[in-house]
Order: sequence, then C-alpha cells, then structure tokens
Amino acid sequence: QVQLVESGGGLVQAGGSLKLSCAASGNFFSINAMGWYRQAPGKQRELVATITSGGSTNYADSVKGRFTISRDNAKNTVYLQMNSLKPEDTAAYYCNAVLSMVPGWPTTMYWGQGTQVTVSS
Repeated sequence: QVQLVESGGGLVQAGGSLKLSCAASGNFFSINAMGWYRQAPGKQRELVATITSGGSTNYADSVKGRFTISRDNAKNTVYLQMNSLKPEDTAAYYCNAVLSMVPGWPTTMYWGQGTQVTVSS
C-alpha cells in the first residue's frame, strides 16, 4: 500500500506565498521522479513542476521564476514553494510520484488526494 499525503494548501492573497508538501509512504523500492500538477474547475489537469531523483527540475512556463520544487530523498518528500501567487494559480494541486516497486520491474505512478490553493485578488 502506497500513500502520497499532501499538505500546505489554503487561502492567500495575490502576491503571497504558500509551501506545499507531499510525503510518500508504504512499500516500495525507490522513488524516481516526483511532481506537482494542478487542476482548476472546468480545466484539464496540467503539469506545474517535476523533479528527478537526481534533482533535475522542470517547470511550466506559467510558474517559472515564481515556484520552486525540491525534494528530501531521506524523507521521501517533495515540496513546492509558491511565491508571488496570482489568482490564476487557484486550483487543486496534486502530488505525483513514479515509484519502483521491485528492482528491474516497470515503474508505477501514484497520485495524492489533492490540496486546494485559492488566491484572492
């Protein structure tokens, strides 16, 4: 059983900051990439940022320079520091992890339950 538990969402004014956390727990061999996605009402889920086990990062153009993804491999945790938040950042944010359950076997993708971020103007 694998769980991804997110925390840190909430309501913030435009220009403010929030930090999301996502901790992975359960029976798995290793974590490959981790990331954050978001979904606003009536829109498709979109990539926000990803980070590999080696620390390489990738960001959506809309958040570059404002959001920073990081991870603590010892804690199996990924973070998303969000600064200069805008009303258009309002969405449910979902954590994602690509896990190796058994060495040499294909990886498996897991999702968290989501945490709401609301930015007021």
